[in-house]
Order: sequence, then structure tokens, then C-alpha cells
Amino acid sequence: MPTDNFDAVVIGAGHNGLVTAAYLARAGMSTLLVEARDSVGGTASSEAFGGATVNICNCDHLTFRTTPVMEELALTEHGLEYLDVEPAQHNLTWASAKSGTAWSSHHDLDETLDEIGQVAPGDVEGYRRYAKTAMPAIKMIFEAANEAPTLAGLTKLAVRRRLAGTRALLGWSRQSAADVLRSYFDSEIVRATAAVTGPMVWGISPEFAGSGLGALTHAMRHVARVGRPVGGSGQVPDAILASFRAAGGVVRTGSRVTEICCTGERVSGVRVEDSDGTHDLVSASTVVSACNPHDTFLRWLKHPPASARDLVDRWEAIPHADGYESKLDVVLDAAPRLRDSERPLGPTTIIAPDLATIHRGYELISEGRVLDQPGLLANVPTLLDPTMAPPGHHVLSLEVLYTPYALAGGWPGSTEPRRWLEAFADLCEPGLLDSIVDWRAVTPDRYESDFHLPAGHATSFAGGPLAAFRNPNPELTDYETAVRGLYLTGAATFPGAGVWGASGRNCASVVLAQR
Repeated sequence: MPTDNFDAVVIGAGHNGLVTAAYLARAGMSTLLVEARDSVGGTASSEAFGGATVNICNCDHLTFRTTPVMEELALTEHGLEYLDVEPAQHNLTWASAKSGTAWSSHHDLDETLDEIGQVAPGDVEGYRRYAKTAMPAIKMIFEAANEAPTLAGLTKLAVRRRLAGTRALLGWSRQSAADVLRSYFDSEIVRATAAVTGPMVWGISPEFAGSGLGALTHAMRHVARVGRPVGGSGQVPDAILASFRAAGGVVRTGSRVTEICCTGERVSGVRVEDSDGTHDLVSASTVVSACNPHDTFLRWLKHPPASARDLVDRWEAIPHADGYESKLDVVLDAAPRLRDSERPLGPTTIIAPDLATIHRGYELISEGRVLDQPGLLANVPTLLDPTMAPPGHHVLSLEVLYTPYALAGGWPGSTEPRRWLEAFADLCEPGLLDSIVDWRAVTPDRYESDFHLPAGHATSFAGGPLAAFRNPNPELTDYETAVRGLYLTGAATFPGAGVWGASGRNCASVVLAQR
């Protein structure tokens, strides 16, 4: 069995694993990045389908450019270029879609207030109060996300900002998102669309106590600009990979880790199996897992030191959630348009059930059922970035929420995906279904088989920066574990899901500080 020697091994080449590996390599550590798939990027990647380029997940990036990652890793030099999306988002409900009634979120608050005044004039002042409370909290979250959260650091941040934002962070975090939204808005077209991009995207009900920070979502677009990488979301991991390689990093794709090895109280490397069945032992004093903690601690850490026994026992008792998101990729020979609407589908359009129906949709997950009118996030990225399809063609991206992994009857052969496509087509001008060149559905079972997400779900950190001092699993905010030399990054760690990159950067800073 051959043995390789590196200073560090990073397991998993999703965008956070790539970010961590790139920072370590640029700091002079010999670094190996191991990825089970044949390409990097995970669900942040893009791929060819139907003669076009499609994104594995939604293409809107809201938080990535709030970090220094792009500049520090010189990603522009490696080909990464962003388009700003303006308006940032269109918002409507299933009920309002019948009359073509919608409003658009803009980066500019006043423009947004003007839009709301057209459809829900009674909510204009409520939105103004909401933004005044929410925007300082979001700025605080974005700033806090750029370093590993500690009580001392968060206290200094609050003092530096003269406590601006702490009202929402402390007060809203104890409430449900639905209650927060109802305290500001009367109309479903404002509050339900926020619930879709907040709690519904998280896979929880907006009625859950403690989900209140999910109500921040509308205001986030006034603090950061929505952007899309030219050429698709996958340009981000591709640029980070180029930065990593330029620093001397080594990547192995089509290889899976079978064991995290320990000697005494610390890691000593990993065992890797290639697609041809050969096994290698890779020696390293630092191992970073950018994969979900259950796999890290329960599958790969097979002989943990005694000091990690409590860690392993704790994760054995933590249930792993099932996936609940699906995505349709549709290649068309004509761009679709919403019926009776002048708003093009370039920006993402939220199509929301009302709050009560969203809560019912969450309950249906346990029954293996999907709402008749689920939460949808629809966009046609080729309207803003024609490079993603051949001339005369377009890509429709349709994300569908609360689609249970354990669907009644199973996903293979299910008519559900076609039903969602037809339901969306009913909201559009005639001709969408006739213009289809090719389409596919990526359902939770596909996320499991194709992207190594157990039960189709990527474990994601929730709770915001306050969780740093009430989190029962400190490795999710500290990035280091009870095993010396073993670290965590990825969506399961602070600050959480989305193409953000802060978790990868923070983890690298902890590793380098300890060296």
C-alpha cells in the first residue's frame, strides 16, 4: 500500500473545502484535496446538460462577496467574474400570480418601498420599520461571519457597532419567523415570500420557535448585492481550484476516504480508495473534513482516541435530517414569461404559498407528500448570461421546496416533477411546454446518489452568531474537534449554507493559527 506525505489533507472539494485547501496551500502547507466525485464544487458546481450549462443549485450568490475570499485568493485572476442582479428578486404568491400581481426587491430600499406600495400599500411603513431593525443585524452577521465566532469577539463587535443589530439578533432569534413577519406585514405577498427564502429554504416551518432570524431574508438584499458568476455558479469552485493549484496544491478526484487514521491522541492521516479499487495511506498531521459530521465521526473515524469518545457518542445521538429540496433544469428554445407580467425571469422569482400552507407543507413531509402548490424559486439565468446556452436557447431553473426524500411511492417513476413543471407552465404565457428541448429533475435521491449527500441532505449550521455561546456541538463553531489535528468546515459549520465561503476561510485561519 503506497504512502504519501502531506502537511494537510482536506476531505471534500465543495466550495468550503476548496477555500480551506487554497488558504492552507498559499500559506506554505503541502496540501492534498480528496474528492469522491470526478469533479470539484459539489452542489456549488455547474455541469453540461441538454447542450447548455446548468447549475446544480440556485445560481444567486448573496453572501460570497461579503467575504475577503475573492480578493485574498486572487479569484479574478483565475477567471471569476460576477454579474450584479438588479432587481434582486421578484416576489409573488400562487394567489397573486393569477392576476399578474408581483413586487420586486431592489438593493435600494426606497425603490423596494415604491414596489411594495404598488401591491400592498398598507405594508410600506411596516417594511420601513422592518428594514430599520433588520439591516443592522444583517451587517453584524456578515461581519461576524468573517472570523471564528467567540463570545469575546461578538461582544467587541456589538460594542463597535454601538449595539446596532443586537435587538433583532436577540429578540428575533427567540421568536418564530412567522410571528416576526406578522408583526410587520399584513399581506401574504410580503411575508410569505420572506418565509420561502428563509425557513422554507432551511427545511423548517416558519412557525417554529427560534426560527425568527429567517425573517431577515428580504432585508439581506439591501445590505449585499445578489450576483451570479459569468458562466454559471461552478465558476466559483473552478477559480478556487485554480488558485489552489497555483499555490502547489494537489487534488485527487474520483477518490474517497475510507478512514481517518489516528496515532495516540491526534490524527495521522487518511486511507483513500480510488475508483479502480486501489488503496493509499496518506500521512498528514492535519486533516480537515468538509463533509457532513456524521460521516466524519461515525463512518471514517474508526479508531478514535479516548478523548474523542464523548464527541462520537454525541454525534451518534444526533439524528441526520432527510433532504427536502428538488430542482428542475429545463432547456428551452424560447424564454418563458409569466402571464400578464412585464417582469422578465432573469432575476429569481419567488412563488409562495401563504404562511398557513407553508406550515402544512412542512407537516406533509413526514407523510411523504408534496403541496399541490409548493414553494418555487424560478429563474432563467440565460436572460442575464447568454454564455450558458447556445444561441436561441435558454435554461429554466426551478427549485421546489418541501419535496421529501421519503416520497410516498418513491422518486423513480414519480409523476411529481412533471406536475411541478406543468404547474409553473400554467403561470406562464402559453408555449412553455412546447418549447422544451430537454429537461431533468434532481430530486433528493439524486442528491444522495450523485453528490454523496446522505438522504439527499447537506447538514447546515443554523442559529447565527449567537449560537457560538449556546451551541451544544462546539466543533461546528470552533472548527476544531476533540481529536488533535482534526478540523471541520463546510455547510454544517458556522455560518452555514449557501455559496458563502466564510466557513472555509475561518477553518483555515484556525488551522494556521495553531501552527
